[in-house]
Amino acid sequence: MTLSNFLTNFDLDMETLIKILDYSSDEIFVLDKNMKIIYVNDACKKHYGLNKEEVMGKLSLELVDKGYWYPSIFPDILERKEPIMIKQTTVLGAELLTSAIPILNEKKEVELVVTTARELQSYKMLKVKEKDSDQSKETEDPFASIITNNEKMKNVLKFAKKVAAANSTILILGESGTGKSVLAQYVHENGSRKNGPFLTINCAAIPADLIESELFGYTPGAFTNANRSGKKGLLESVDGGTLFLDEIGDMPLSLQAKILQVIQEKKFIPIGGNKEKMVDIRIIAATNKDLNEMVANKTFREDLYYRLNVVDITMLPLRDRQEDISPLTYYFLYKFNRKNEMNKLISKDCLQWLTYYSWPGNVRQLENLIERLVITSDDVIGIDDLPEGIYNHSQLKIGKNAPTSLNEAIELAKKEMVLTSYKLNRSSRRVAKDLQISQTHAAKLIREYCQDLQED
Repeated sequence: MTLSNFLTNFDLDMETLIKILDYSSDEIFVLDKNMKIIYVNDACKKHYGLNKEEVMGKLSLELVDKGYWYPSIFPDILERKEPIMIKQTTVLGAELLTSAIPILNEKKEVELVVTTARELQSYKMLKVKEKDSDQSKETEDPFASIITNNEKMKNVLKFAKKVAAANSTILILGESGTGKSVLAQYVHENGSRKNGPFLTINCAAIPADLIESELFGYTPGAFTNANRSGKKGLLESVDGGTLFLDEIGDMPLSLQAKILQVIQEKKFIPIGGNKEKMVDIRIIAATNKDLNEMVANKTFREDLYYRLNVVDITMLPLRDRQEDISPLTYYFLYKFNRKNEMNKLISKDCLQWLTYYSWPGNVRQLENLIERLVITSDDVIGIDDLPEGIYNHSQLKIGKNAPTSLNEAIELAKKEMVLTSYKLNRSSRRVAKDLQISQTHAAKLIREYCQDLQED
C-alpha cells in the first residue's frame, strides 16, 4: 500500500499527517541524498532549542559544525548503506538514542535517510553499544553553557569573543541572574589565558574585614590570630589566569585603591608586608549597580571605575530574550533529570505559560524553578505545578494577548502563517506558492508583517 492510498483510506491529508508526526515524543528527521534536512518534527525544539523552520532546508553538517549534536550519524550511513544506531549528545544536554535507516534506489544508492531519536533516560535498563571509542567520550557544552536564539544576545557573545582575545579589563553589567558569571567564564575560555586558572570572588559574599586578607594574603604576625606562617593570597593563586570580581559595587572603598594598583601595575603588597609582589592576571568585573551614580555619591572610586570600564558588556534580561525561555527550560530539565535520576517531561501548555512570565530573577530564577518542578511534580510538569505567582502573572498576560473577536483571531492566524512561511522561504514568490496566493498579495503581507525580518 502506498502512502497516498493509506492517507486516502484513513481520510488523511499531508497536513494532518504532519500534525500527527508533530505529536510524537520521538524526534523524526528526513534527509535527502545530499544530507539536506527536508522534514523534521516538533521534537527538535526540545532537543536543540530550534523551531522546525530554523532546521528544514539546512545541511546536517551545518548543524553538527555549530555543535547542536555530537557525533554525526550520517557519514557512516552513506558509507555502510544499512541501519545504524548510536548515542548522541545535544547542545541542551539531552542524551539521545538515534537510529538512522537509509532508503535506497534501484542502483542501491542512498536516496533518503530517516532518523528517529529518543532520550536515553526513557531506556532505564538499556545499555548502548558505542560504534567506536571516540563516541564514548564525554563532550563539553559547545556553547560554553550560554544558550541563545536571540539575535541581540548572539551579538553580545560575538563581541565578547572578540574582546576575549585581548587582555583588557572588562566590566560586565546587567541585572541579577542574567548570567554575568557565565559570560566571564566564556571570555576566559576564549582568551589567551584559557589554560590558566579562573577564580571568582563575590565581593558581596565575603565580609569587608576578611576580603583584603583573602585577596592579598598576609605575612606572619600581621595581625592578632593570624596564621604563624602567613597566608598566600588568592591573587597569587590565579597568576597567569583570570580573576572575576563579581558584585564589584560592593567592594569596600578602602580596598578599591589596592585593586586599582593591581590592574595598573600588576603588583600588590600583602597585609603586614613591605615588599611588593608581581602578579600577571586579567581582571573581569561585574555589577548590577549603577557605578556612575556610585561615583557621583563618592561610594565608588572614579579612577577605578574608568580603569574597569575599558570594555563594557551588558547582559540582556530574560524578559528581552523570550525565544530563549524554551531552550533554557529544556536545558535545565535535562540537567536536573540527570542529577535526580528522573525522567520528567514538561507539557506544551506549561512551556507556553513560562514564556508569558516576566522573569524578574532572570535565568537564575528559571533554573531554580525547573529544579523545584523536577523534584515536586508528577511525570509530566503541567500548569498546575507552577507557583501561584508565576501562574497568576502568566494568566493575566495570556488574557491580555488573547483575541477578543473573530476578526482579531483571523488577523493573528494570518500574521503567524506569513511569518512562518517567510522565515522558511525568504522570498515573496516562494511565500506566494506556499500560501497559495498571488505574489503581489504575498509581497504586501511580507511588508506588513515581516519588516523586522527583512531588516535583519
